Amino acid sequence: MLPMKLKITKLVLLLSLVATSTVSFAQTTNETSAKQSLRTWSIGLHGGVLSPNSIFNNKLREYKIAQENFGYGAFIKKQILPSLGLQADFLAGKLGGKKAFDIVEFEEILEDYNDPNTLENMYNSNSTFKTKIKWSAALTAVYNVANISLNKENAVFTPYVKAGAGYISSSVTTTGQTNLYPGDLGAKEKWFIPVGAGFKLGLSKGVNLDFGYDVNFLKTEAFDGNRTARNDKFSYGHIGLEFALGSKDKPQLQNYSELAYLNKRTAAESEELRKALSTAEQNAQRDRDRYAKEMGDDDNDGVANKFDKCPNTPAGKTVDGAGCPLAEPKPQIIKETKVVVTEEDRKVVKDAIANLEFDLSKSTIRAVSFPTLNKVAALLVDKNFSLKLAGHTDNTGSRELNLRLSKERAESVKAYLVAQGANPSRIEATGYGPDQPISSNKTLEGRQQNRRVEFTIY
Repeated sequence: MLPMKLKITKLVLLLSLVATSTVSFAQTTNETSAKQSLRTWSIGLHGGVLSPNSIFNNKLREYKIAQENFGYGAFIKKQILPSLGLQADFLAGKLGGKKAFDIVEFEEILEDYNDPNTLENMYNSNSTFKTKIKWSAALTAVYNVANISLNKENAVFTPYVKAGAGYISSSVTTTGQTNLYPGDLGAKEKWFIPVGAGFKLGLSKGVNLDFGYDVNFLKTEAFDGNRTARNDKFSYGHIGLEFALGSKDKPQLQNYSELAYLNKRTAAESEELRKALSTAEQNAQRDRDRYAKEMGDDDNDGVANKFDKCPNTPAGKTVDGAGCPLAEPKPQIIKETKVVVTEEDRKVVKDAIANLEFDLSKSTIRAVSFPTLNKVAALLVDKNFSLKLAGHTDNTGSRELNLRLSKERAESVKAYLVAQGANPSRIEATGYGPDQPISSNKTLEGRQQNRRVEFTIY
């Protein structure tokens, strides 16, 4: 029997140490991770192709042939969450286009319009435009759709989408146009809405390669120098580099994986846990004999030797917590006493009923009721009376709600009296809801009388 007890003791000690070490490991890891500073600011530079074409254009756009040109820009970004950042974008560059329709295509387009003369002016084959974007600034929200990480703290592939609002300053020169707004050849500022998508490749802990495609919807129809019924738009396909600001030893928030960081700590923490288990095994081996001696029960009285103040107690004796025999209790004679309720006692209860008030539609007792309830509590304590509390309501509202409210109010009074020292076993709390009215519920005064808690002492 003793070897079995020792094995169980050893197992309990090891499991306890494992649990303690695991909790300590989790707390330490979480605190370390939470306190670790991550880089949230970054800047970027990019260049690419500006074009009047976009994935949203159709065949009726003003200029058939797009003349792409070089665009360039930069951005400043604040990462708020791993998946969400706010980005200030800046862009400049040139783009253009010209109209060149063959006669067959032109006739097909004419069939879609009731006014061929207007369309002929729009699609003058000799027309061209060149727009210079002097500057544009936009504030966009960037949402990272996914964060695919193959190492501990740096994302390898992060697709994203973005949208926002901005302001642009541009000027346009045209040839062959017959459909211009007067004065549109000068510099103009207008609002626009940028939307886009792309992906980033993590080159290192602080550098990302950025591929993106943006479409910019302008709040003007004369960006290309041609007046139409549709607002203009242009696209920008680009590639660039993003650099995280701050210490190079800290990962970026947008690339950071909490799970990857925890995995990084697993090996070191596991080694510490193995060492702790080895120490626990040595301590268990060293203390085994002492534990068996101290926690044994040589006289089988249910008290361990270590705490037994009366060893060698005879078998069958009832002992206390120190292992010493208890004295045989003497029989008690309980005399029944007659309960006498006086008129003065009934007046105390009557005053308590008269002064009892609750918050509207609640079981909360108002403070004005406390003094008379205190007298009832003192009566119950001094004379050991029993008390029945019966809660009643009027018929306003559902019966189920009134039953619950009347019960809760009776229980609330009981709880208050018990808190003042009354014996809870001598107080009965019952709720009858609207079932036992003492007056008519058709009048305000009658309903007021029906909302009550009755006290019966005996």
